[in-house]
Amino acid sequence: MSNLPKIAWIGLGIMGSPMAENLIKAGYSVTGYTLEADKLERLTKNGGHAAGSIAEAVTDADVIITMVPASPQVEAIAYGPDGILAHARRGALLIDMSSITPQTSIDLAHAAADKGIRVLDAPVSGGEAGAIEAVLSIMAGGEQADFDAARPLLETLGKTIVRCGPHGSGQTVKAANQLIVAVNIQACAEAVVFLEKSGVDLPAALDVLGGGLAGSTVLARKKNNFTTRDFTPGFRIDLHHKDMGIVTDAARAVGAALPVGTVVAQLVAALRAQGDGGLDHSALLRGVERLSGHTTEN
Repeated sequence: MSNLPKIAWIGLGIMGSPMAENLIKAGYSVTGYTLEADKLERLTKNGGHAAGSIAEAVTDADVIITMVPASPQVEAIAYGPDGILAHARRGALLIDMSSITPQTSIDLAHAAADKGIRVLDAPVSGGEAGAIEAVLSIMAGGEQADFDAARPLLETLGKTIVRCGPHGSGQTVKAANQLIVAVNIQACAEAVVFLEKSGVDLPAALDVLGGGLAGSTVLARKKNNFTTRDFTPGFRIDLHHKDMGIVTDAARAVGAALPVGTVVAQLVAALRAQGDGGLDHSALLRGVERLSGHTTEN
């Protein structure tokens, strides 16, 4: 019998599925629940167990991990007679790895405490590739003791794992992360169009830029998307639009100016309004192409 904690995993999307599979590979018993039957089938094929409801998934779990798109989904799975808080056992640890508003995380932690359930907010950065390779950055908020208890599990999922402060802090740092990523992608997209319109060998240019001060994880991860115009979603524009709303609202609440971030948030919103919400966020390139009259769209 394994001495590892029993895991319930709620939400098996682009990120959640490979993350749950990495726990299974590490020897954890993982019971998953999601609304998509094919994702449950994938989990069982990889050694996990499928549950027919949230209650079934969490009742016997030591640790419950949630990975869903936004605050409304977190609230839907956490609260109410069919939710996590109604069925998780006292002493269980709930790790929410979704990207949501800091206040949602704070409210969840307070509600869970009344049920004797511990909570960490632990959103991640690194995209689908980072999830598959188990090299995610994980930014956590919550009690130090709960973070210490979760750390061995989190080390199975990521490479950089940091407690950033009390409940909600992980979400605040994730919002800052999404601001930096969006601005970086936009800058890369503008550079790509500038280079192509100037007649420069784009792959060669991106290679040399990546080796200098302009280099970044964003450029390294998204270079192929830019050169091939492959915008298969690793992280969808729809989700980055949601995240830009979180960071702009949170910044307004604390009185922080985001002059460049606000412009990029509008560009993300415009791309979504043009029907590109389901594409990878590297598709910000499409918006720059349209503005530049340099489209390569089919």
